[in-house]
Amino acid sequence: MMKTLVIANQKGGVGKTSTLVHLAFDFAERGLKVAVIDLDTQGNASFTLGVHKTGTKASDLFGEAAQFDLAPIDNIALVEADGRLADLEKLPLGKAATSFHASIAAIEAQGFDVCLIDTAPSLGNAMASALLSADFVASPIELEVYALAGIKKMIATVEAIQERNGKLELLGIIPSKVDSRNPRHIRHLADLSAAYPTLIIPTPIGYRSSIADALANFCPVWEIRKTSARVAAKEVRAMTQYIHDKMEIA
Repeated sequence: MMKTLVIANQKGGVGKTSTLVHLAFDFAERGLKVAVIDLDTQGNASFTLGVHKTGTKASDLFGEAAQFDLAPIDNIALVEADGRLADLEKLPLGKAATSFHASIAAIEAQGFDVCLIDTAPSLGNAMASALLSADFVASPIELEVYALAGIKKMIATVEAIQERNGKLELLGIIPSKVDSRNPRHIRHLADLSAAYPTLIIPTPIGYRSSIADALANFCPVWEIRKTSARVAAKEVRAMTQYIHDKMEIA
C-alpha cells in the first residue's frame, strides 16, 4: 500500500522543498519507488529533481478522468509544477479534491511505494486537496518569530482537515535552518518543545550552506564533497530515517 506524505507550512522559506527533495533521494536509495508531486508554482522541487521528469504536469492531476503513466528514473518519478496550478483557485474545492484523490489512487495503482507532495506556502485548493488525500503531513519550521506564528496556523489547518480525512497524521514539526550559536534560535526551540512536546521531531537541521549547494547541483547533500557537508549529511540522514520509521514504510 502506497504511503502519501505532504510537506507543508503556511510560511515560506522554512525548508519545505529541501526536506522533500532529500526524502525523495533517501527513499529512492532504499529501493523504494517514489512519486514526487510539486504543487508549488515556484517549482523549486521540479528544478532540483528535473532529471526525473515524467512529462506529467501537476495541474493534470486535477483534471477529470486524468490519464498518465509515470515511469521512474532511478526510482523517482516527478510530476512537475506548472503555471496552470494558479487556476486551481477557480475550481470548487470539492471538485479539485475529488479529482486529485482519484489521481493519487491512479499513482498507487502504478506500483509506487511512496508519494511525496510539496506545497506552496498558503492554504489554497492545492494544499487542501493534498492534505485531504494524504496519510501524513510534516512541517519544517524556521526558528524565527514569523515562522513560529505560522506553525500555529498550520496545526489548526491540519486539525480542520482531519475532520474530513481521519487517516491524516501530523508526523511533527522539523526545526530547520537552526543556528546553534544564536541565542534566539535556542530560546525559540525550547519554547516550541515546551508548547508541542510530542510534535517536535528530534532531528533538527542546522543552517548549512552545503544543503543549498546540493539543491543547486541536483543531488543530496551527502554527495557534496566538502568537509562542511558531512555534518549536514548526518543531520539530514537522521531526519529521513526518523520520517521513514514513523511512516512505517514496508
